Amino acid sequence: MKLSTIQSDAIQELGNIGAAHAATTLSQMLGSTIEMSVPAVNVVDLSHLAEYMGEESAAMVAFELQGDIPHGGYILFYITRESAIRMTNTMLGLTETNRPLSEMDESALLEVGNIMVSAFLDATAELLGFVMLPSPPALTIDMAHAAMQSLIAQMQEETNEVLLFSTELTCEEYKVDSDIIMMPERSTLNKIIELLENLMKTG
Repeated sequence: MKLSTIQSDAIQELGNIGAAHAATTLSQMLGSTIEMSVPAVNVVDLSHLAEYMGEESAAMVAFELQGDIPHGGYILFYITRESAIRMTNTMLGLTETNRPLSEMDESALLEVGNIMVSAFLDATAELLGFVMLPSPPALTIDMAHAAMQSLIAQMQEETNEVLLFSTELTCEEYKVDSDIIMMPERSTLNKIIELLENLMKTG
């Protein structure tokens, strides 16, 4: 899977738009400013996935992409375990940071992931005129690359590499460190690239 510079830049801009909406949504939920990094677009061989995701335990809220293309791949809200505690403390009015994640934490993380991913996909759908809807969310608390390997095994199209399309979201006040990661199936990626290239021609 090779992306030209133009294709990579176009996907990055798509991520900027989607992530800006998600960051605004999270800012409103937490009542503080969320900073957003420029999206990184990497084609990663599955054997090197751990190098990109790290070894620490994290919470991941995963959604299957549905809509105009059935089984479009996955989109994930990723947050380190430490950041997850800080964020849910803010939402639940708690202060203890050295504690296990409870059912209330998990429910809050599902809600945050659902709202943010929906905001991300709404923004990209508006730009592309191509509907990508999130499935009901599934929460996993594990090492990130292990959770992602499990998702990749369920993808419809056999692949040895994945497009990691990630936008880091940070909140200095609450030390929230999270990512929105998109892992489209190849057919979905091809459709997104085609629509982006058409937009660039007519823009």
